[in-house]
Amino acid sequence: MEVGIVGLPNVGKSTLFNALALAQAAASNYPYCTIDPNVAMVEVADKRIAALASMVKPERVTQPVLRFVDIAGLARGAHKGEGLGNLFLSHIRCVDAVAHVIRCFDDKSVVHVEGQIDPVRDLGIVETELLLSDIQVLERRLEKLEKTARSGDQHARKEAAFLAAIKATLDEGRRFEVPDDLEPELAAVLNEIQLLSAKPVIYVANIGEDPCSERSTACFETVRSQAEARGTVAIPISAKLEAEIKELEPQEGRALLNEMGFDESALKRFVRACYELLQVITFLTIKGEETRGWTVRRGTKVRDAAGKIHSDMRDKFIRAEVVSFEEFVTCGGMSEAREKGLVRTEGKNYMVRDGDIVFVKFGR
Repeated sequence: MEVGIVGLPNVGKSTLFNALALAQAAASNYPYCTIDPNVAMVEVADKRIAALASMVKPERVTQPVLRFVDIAGLARGAHKGEGLGNLFLSHIRCVDAVAHVIRCFDDKSVVHVEGQIDPVRDLGIVETELLLSDIQVLERRLEKLEKTARSGDQHARKEAAFLAAIKATLDEGRRFEVPDDLEPELAAVLNEIQLLSAKPVIYVANIGEDPCSERSTACFETVRSQAEARGTVAIPISAKLEAEIKELEPQEGRALLNEMGFDESALKRFVRACYELLQVITFLTIKGEETRGWTVRRGTKVRDAAGKIHSDMRDKFIRAEVVSFEEFVTCGGMSEAREKGLVRTEGKNYMVRDGDIVFVKFGR
């Protein structure tokens, strides 16, 4: 699962990325510092995996991860190629969700491409560029479909009508909300197009180094109200402060957070929020030398989930044995869970649930 970090230039995207990944992505005071996207794998700590590891004593413990991609800053005219906009927009099409960083800090040494801090304006600029880029993609697709549709091809007519309806929504400045019951044929079309404006989004208010200041609080409330109006969530983060904390020894970092009145870093809350935004769940495996958590979309069938472990498990799937984490721990292990009849045999169409411990049976 991949989350793209986007926003205007000089809003703190690369600083946030560095804090997430303990990487050293370039974070400089000039636009388009990041041209090729930086990528980092970030663990999503799951206490259930640690609990299982303490019971089964594996050689390795592997937590589920999210991929974060630091995408260069967008600006007005990006959809027309301004500031390498076409390249940067293509990077966004490849991710599963978007973390939109909005500048809420004052710093005269870091120029703002629009001159002054204005979260609402900045948010609108980026969202407008995403909408306009999507409209261009739809227009090109509709032009290609037009001739086929005129020939009487029913599939082309159906797709053209669907895309025309989406374009009408975007033309009004509104995001297209993907229906839950969208038929597979049209879902495949959307998957191919990868509309930027339809991707799940979370807002990150990059506040000053004093998270509790009146300025930081007021700015975050502005971003939060914008997020609520769009049906999503906002998280306040001082990217610079979090990056500094990550460079400290763990004990020193915890002490600093406690002094500021926080139980955990904003980064941990941000990573969890991204996990929830993607609507993913974690299933667990304990067989062999590794105890591991695997991420899949909610509603994934067990055969497809098995393919995350190894392609042979999907292609040669026979059945799966499943027990919930809670039942496994309560019983004290797999043998005891079997004795109590809590281990279920499931076929390929079983939808994996969060916390399932899965043993895959497959052909050789």
